[in-house]
Amino acid sequence: MSDGKLLTFVKELSLLLEQKPSEDAIFTKGKKLLENLIAKDDWLPEEFTKPHPQYYQQYLLYADPLERFSVVSFVWGPGQKTPVHNHTVWGMVGQLRGEEKGTPYYLQADGGFQPGDACISPPGHVDTVSPNTHDIHVVENNMSDQTSISIHVYGGNIGRIHRSVFDPATGAEKSFVSGYANTTVPNLWNPA
Repeated sequence: MSDGKLLTFVKELSLLLEQKPSEDAIFTKGKKLLENLIAKDDWLPEEFTKPHPQYYQQYLLYADPLERFSVVSFVWGPGQKTPVHNHTVWGMVGQLRGEEKGTPYYLQADGGFQPGDACISPPGHVDTVSPNTHDIHVVENNMSDQTSISIHVYGGNIGRIHRSVFDPATGAEKSFVSGYANTTVPNLWNPA
């Protein structure tokens, strides 16, 4: 990892969260920290950038021991996307490489979900999700010929949180726990 950038980010976010900030403060100050992390694409270890031929990969980069936050790289091959899903905790999504398209989904009177306006995220862009504002969406690789990678930061250990996917037509909800694709995490104290 170049220059210990991930370690710096983890330390700075830990110090911010020690202050027990509001979600607005996290989305202001934490977003700036994430923007600094993704400003240059030279730090993510190669093993956390590998796509899978069939579905996106979720690699754990760091999980706070008190489960206040986690940092994850999402790696998307061409054409890969999530189902309609929620998070149940605050989250920030920083685009590192390629482009992603995020589409919010809104609950309708009949119980189904309708898509809203999609947002394209180029490198350097940070988006947010929250059960306090809007938490249900679909994310997909917006590049038809290359891998896209985003760095996600969540207000909990996202791979262990019980969340839901939704059938957009009926609104039927199915619980899931995402887990992680990797069995090891980066050594933050060896930035070489």
